[in-house]
Amino acid sequence: MLRKRQQRHVSLSSRRPLKTVILNMKTYIVYILKCADNSLYTGITGNFDQRWAQHQMGSLKGCYTFSRIPLQLVYQMIFHDVVQAILFEKKIKGWTRAKKIALINNDFDTIQLLAECRNHTHAKFKPKGVPKAFDCAQDDST
Repeated sequence: MLRKRQQRHVSLSSRRPLKTVILNMKTYIVYILKCADNSLYTGITGNFDQRWAQHQMGSLKGCYTFSRIPLQLVYQMIFHDVVQAILFEKKIKGWTRAKKIALINNDFDTIQLLAECRNHTHAKFKPKGVPKAFDCAQDDST
């Protein structure tokens, strides 16, 4: 027997227009800067214009970019959830330079290739048909 779903009744006057809701959403930006020494800096901010000005002016002495200006913005991703933005920033900071450059170039195939395990112990690299290591407890009759 199918039950009818209960519907929530909301008066139209109490609903805010979608455009207003979107404009009022807080945004967080994960960004990558290319420094004068060709290194890459990854950061996160809730106010990109202010943070960009701080980077460009070198006003934050403890910041990685302080002595590496001029800077160039090479990548940015906008988030509406601060937790997701922080997780993405931490993920990128753990990546190799090659993987970051692939992200900057939107080369997702290369990101996938660089993400694959290439360790000799990975199952993908074990030859098929080769028996497991010798175990002295195995029956010799087989």
